[in-house]
Amino acid sequence: MKPPLSGAVVPSFVAAALLAGPALLADMLNVEKPQLKLGFIKLTDMAPLAIAKERHFFEDEGLNVTLEAQANWKALLDRVISGKLGGAQMLAGQPQAATLGYGTKAHIVSPCSMDLSGNAITVSNGFWKQMLPDLAKGPDGRPLHPISAAVLKPVVQKYRDQGKPFNMGMVFPVSSYNYQPRYWLAAAGIDPAFYSPTDSSGTIDAQALLSVTPPPQMPATCESGTIYGYCVGEPWNEAAVAKGIGMPVVTSYEIWKNNPEQVFGVTAAFARKYPNTTIALTKALIRAGMWLDADHGRNRAEAVKILAEPQYVGTDAHVIANSMMGTFEYEKGDTRKMLDFNVFFRHGRPIRSIPTRSGT
Repeated sequence: MKPPLSGAVVPSFVAAALLAGPALLADMLNVEKPQLKLGFIKLTDMAPLAIAKERHFFEDEGLNVTLEAQANWKALLDRVISGKLGGAQMLAGQPQAATLGYGTKAHIVSPCSMDLSGNAITVSNGFWKQMLPDLAKGPDGRPLHPISAAVLKPVVQKYRDQGKPFNMGMVFPVSSYNYQPRYWLAAAGIDPAFYSPTDSSGTIDAQALLSVTPPPQMPATCESGTIYGYCVGEPWNEAAVAKGIGMPVVTSYEIWKNNPEQVFGVTAAFARKYPNTTIALTKALIRAGMWLDADHGRNRAEAVKILAEPQYVGTDAHVIANSMMGTFEYEKGDTRKMLDFNVFFRHGRPIRSIPTRSGT
């Protein structure tokens, strides 16, 4: 019997190749499966995949890769498990959850991290107006960030008094999009509900109800009034600002600096059967991350143009740029410096990452 394959096995080989210098990096492996279809979700987190494709990093490794957008995270995972996709962008929690049997059970490994941070929590215009009078403001009159959910507590209570649920959106249970709003709400005394061994709905004793909505649908779902706020990755917070339908109130960087966000995942069976292919994929993605973060983001403007193309994220370049260029726009005209809102490689080493602001 072959020993279990842990998520650390493949990265050790890739790390050795990277540390060995340009000569070894230039050597092309004898890949077992050169034709591959990889999946992604329309988020800026998928940038390493798009860059590895458009900058020919996959080709440099002897790979002919097709990238295919997926409808939602569950469909993406199921297609990797079934073999319809060779691998995919995944939520950081998906490989562990699948391997443990939460949802669809399968042994998934993640040979590399794709990015850190990159999310925000947005509220609808109506709720922003109710929060605004209680917000602390700076000398320039702008709200001070990060904004605590404490200013939302009276609004939630008013809804509860009227017998109405306070509905928020998140994209998948085993994701930072679920953990971060729950942490933010709970820190202010708003109960975001519990899970139990017999109830995986995440609604036990809820004062705020979080339900699943695919990322690109978040702004429209909020605009319709189905949800009053949401946690999602970019560009779907900045899209709310651009369309004038909502305001981001806190970013993931302010809640949990450099949180593990998304990873590249394959089945353990794929990694065992195609070890050189897995390493080649990982090398290409690491090169893409290095390119994205090189020289303080000198390549980000080009990356924005690529991501804006319809086959990738497919939204206006200026909306993507509002969070990809070392800044973040909280509302129209209120753009603030945030260099680590998106991190693809900049730190160049594993990061110990835990929530740091219980006061947000």
